[in-house]
Amino acid sequence: MKKRVIAIMMSAVMAAAALAGCASTGSAPASTAAPAEEAAPAEEGAAAEEAAPAAAGAEGGVINLWTFTDEVPGMIDKYIADHPEFPYTVNATIIATTDGAYQPALDQALQAGGAEQPDMYCAESAFVLKYTQGDMSDFAMPYKDLGIDIDKELADAAIAQYSVDIGTNPAGEVNGLGYQATGGAFIYRRSIANDVFGTDDPEKIGEIIGSGSDSWDKFFEAAATLKEKGVAIVSGDGDVWHAVENSSDTGWINEDGMLHIDPKREAFLDISKDLTDNGWSNQTQDWQDAWFADMKGEGAQPVFGFFGPAWLINYTLAPNCGGSAVGEGTYGDWAVCAPPIGFFWGGTWVLANKNMDPAKTAAVGELIKWITLDYSEDGLQYKWANGTLNGEGGTKDCVASGTVMGISNGELDFLGGQNMFDVFVPANSYANGKNLTQYDESINTIWRDQVRAYAAGEKDRDAAIRDFKQTVSDNLGIDAE
Repeated sequence: MKKRVIAIMMSAVMAAAALAGCASTGSAPASTAAPAEEAAPAEEGAAAEEAAPAAAGAEGGVINLWTFTDEVPGMIDKYIADHPEFPYTVNATIIATTDGAYQPALDQALQAGGAEQPDMYCAESAFVLKYTQGDMSDFAMPYKDLGIDIDKELADAAIAQYSVDIGTNPAGEVNGLGYQATGGAFIYRRSIANDVFGTDDPEKIGEIIGSGSDSWDKFFEAAATLKEKGVAIVSGDGDVWHAVENSSDTGWINEDGMLHIDPKREAFLDISKDLTDNGWSNQTQDWQDAWFADMKGEGAQPVFGFFGPAWLINYTLAPNCGGSAVGEGTYGDWAVCAPPIGFFWGGTWVLANKNMDPAKTAAVGELIKWITLDYSEDGLQYKWANGTLNGEGGTKDCVASGTVMGISNGELDFLGGQNMFDVFVPANSYANGKNLTQYDESINTIWRDQVRAYAAGEKDRDAAIRDFKQTVSDNLGIDAE
């Protein structure tokens, strides 16, 4: 029988609330929790929870799993239930990312070693490079050492390259992969498209906004046209930031370890100010009430669309659209098209501890392969893509395997019956996974604060850049180039 007990692993202050489920209204999904400056912290507690397994395996011992939501533990519960011969039980320690609680606890557990150390663990996009390529990467076991024929499995499953790049260590070995694909698209209102542009066809709307052009020119031409009709093209500058951030050529830190501002990221200052000065947005901040109001069409002015992956549709737009069936709120009034700029947003990578008891290696490899690489109809990803993990009628999602999405049905009533995989599969191939650093969560927060101040007219452009560099130096000890 499944039972869960609170693990006293953190201070009383941080153990005040229980972790919210992945479908909580107004929060990022479990597997793609937004970075600290974007998350809805009231939705998540900071308590650590240790979960006994849903099903006891044979007498093979215990595998310790560490993560920040109950999503991966739920997947493993399902695996054990479907594979009663699996010789291990799995104990999950869950510590929410709220207030930066997860990483220090995970680091301490990895460094302490011993019988209670994590055997497998999860890291999200905001800090995954720390564990795959950065300060804590020495603890990650290459997948090949788990008994996985990694090159063959990557090719057969058609895993998006950006995800592989993020999960590859400095020696060129894959030591972490995700189960979800988070390549981004433009998600827009069909009714507004018809009223303003005379069509809601995704290909034609893509042409209007400059899909695949690697330029914002046509997108902002469309913004001006929409404004003439009293419509904002996006809700706030955050809706554009993720496309800007993850399409940049370089990351925040250069080869010499100094702060670097990629020209595409610097241009976000002007993009944000243009959105504000021209009335092309409602000047909302992502994960705030006004942002959610725009999803149901109740903001200051109607909003045409949002940039994001499939999880934004399933776990943010749908719960906040004002209805649950076609004709209610904005439910069914949406479609997706390719974005002007390729990007990804979010994701969770699964890693194994190279210091685990060698007797567990094969079993951990079995679990990780089923989650991240298995493209069969019995694999996690097929069930996840088709909404059948817990029975028929579940939420369909984009998964890491392009092979799986190629044989799956991504039609959603929320999108007017459109097959979202037709857009999101190629979107994953356009994403860049080589511009991340292990400091992104902190630096992004500082940058966006300065951009907002500039866009609001509180400081000039030079002051915003100067204050950004100084704050990064003061907080992280990283000087600008």
